[in-house]
Amino acid sequence: MKTTYTASNLTVNKERLQSRIEELAEIGKIAETGVCRLTLSKEDKEAVLKVKGWMEEAGLETKIDDFGNLIGQWAGADDSLPILVVGSHIDSQPYGGRFDGVIGVLGALEVVQTMREKGVQPNRTIEVIAFSDEEGCRFDKGLFGVRGILNQLEKGELDRVDKDGISRREALIEFGCNPDELAKSVYPEGRIGEFLELHIEQGPILDRSEVPVGIVTGISGPLWLTLDIQGFAGHAGSVPMSYRQDALVAAAEVTLTLNELATMDPEAPTVATVGKMEVFPNSRNIIPERVRMTIDLRDIDLERRRDIEAALYQSIDHICEKHQVTHTIRVDTESDPRYCAETIMNDMRASAIEMFGTSVPELMSGPFHDALAMSTVCDYGMIFVRCKDGISHNPKESAEFDDITLGTELLYQTVLKRAAK
Repeated sequence: MKTTYTASNLTVNKERLQSRIEELAEIGKIAETGVCRLTLSKEDKEAVLKVKGWMEEAGLETKIDDFGNLIGQWAGADDSLPILVVGSHIDSQPYGGRFDGVIGVLGALEVVQTMREKGVQPNRTIEVIAFSDEEGCRFDKGLFGVRGILNQLEKGELDRVDKDGISRREALIEFGCNPDELAKSVYPEGRIGEFLELHIEQGPILDRSEVPVGIVTGISGPLWLTLDIQGFAGHAGSVPMSYRQDALVAAAEVTLTLNELATMDPEAPTVATVGKMEVFPNSRNIIPERVRMTIDLRDIDLERRRDIEAALYQSIDHICEKHQVTHTIRVDTESDPRYCAETIMNDMRASAIEMFGTSVPELMSGPFHDALAMSTVCDYGMIFVRCKDGISHNPKESAEFDDITLGTELLYQTVLKRAAK
C-alpha cells in the first residue's frame, strides 16, 4: 500500500513562505521561472536587502558582513553556548532556478519567525545566514562566504576574476564590503555548535519515490580541476592531420575518458562533468591552439574518487603526448565526503514520524552545499525537498510549495529540538 505523506497540523505559515519565494524570484528573473542572480551582482545585492528586511520584520538583529554574508541573529537564553546556524544561499547560477538555496534561507527564516510568534525562547542563540557565493560560477570557486567565516579561504581568492575581468575584491567593494577587514567577520573557534540546511534535492530519487521530503546522510566530496591544454594554431585548410597539435581534439578525448572512468561501475554514485570549455583562438578556419576546461568529479567514497583521479591524470598525460600538446592542471576545490551527525538525523527521524506517522527516505547528496564547509567545524544535518524530475541549475527547476512547506515544517520541528539542547 502506498504511503501518503501529509501533515494535518502544520505550524509554519505556508502562504507567507510561498509569497516570499515568489517575490524573491522576481529579482534577476529570466524566462518564466528562471533566475540569474550572480554573487555580488546588483541583483544579488537587491535580493540580500530584500531578505534583510524580512529578517528585521521577524525581529532578528541583522548585518551584512565583509564576506557578503547576510546574518540574522536571535539571542538565546544562554548566549555563551555554541550557536545553532540555519541557512543556505540566495545567489544563483547564470541559468538557474528559483528554489536552489532560496528555500533553505527563507525556510530557516520562516522557522524562527514562527518560533517567535509562538513565544518559543531558544536556549542557545540561533543565526539565520544567507551565505555569499555558494555557487562559485562567477569566480570559479564556491562556498566563499561560509569558508570565509570559518577562516578557510585560500591564498589569492580575492584576486580571482570573472569573465569581465572584475576581481572578487573589486566586486566585494562594489557590494559594500571591506576586503581589508575580513578578519573581523571570522567566527571564533567553537562558536558554531551545529548547522542545519534545507535544500531541494537536485536529483530524481525523491521524485521517483513520490515522497516530498528526505533526510540527507552525507555529501559527496567534490574535486574541481582546471585543465589547460596548449597546442599550436595553424590554417585549417593546409596543415595535414598528422602534423597537427590540436588542443581541442585532445580536450575532447579527455572529456570522453572522464565519462568512461566515471561510469565504470554502474552501481556507484560517481559523477563527472566537463561543464566549461574555452577555445582559443575560436575561429572557424584555425586549428585550436589552446583549450581551458573545467573538470568536476564527485563521489561519496573518497578512495574510489582518488582511484579515478589517478587514472584520469595518467590518461591526460597519454592523450596529450599522443596529440603532441602540453598541459597544466590546477586544483580549484578538493573536499572529502562529509557525513551528517547521527544525533541530528535521529531528531529528524523522530520529527518525521511525528509529522507523517512513518519514516522518510534517507539519501546522500551529490551536489555540495554550504553544509559541506560547515561540517569541518561542527555537526550538521540536511533535509531535502523533492524537485520535479530532479532538474536543477535550470529555469525549469520546479518544486511544489506543499513539499517545501513540509520540508520547512520538518526543519521547524528539528530546530525546536536542537535549540533546546
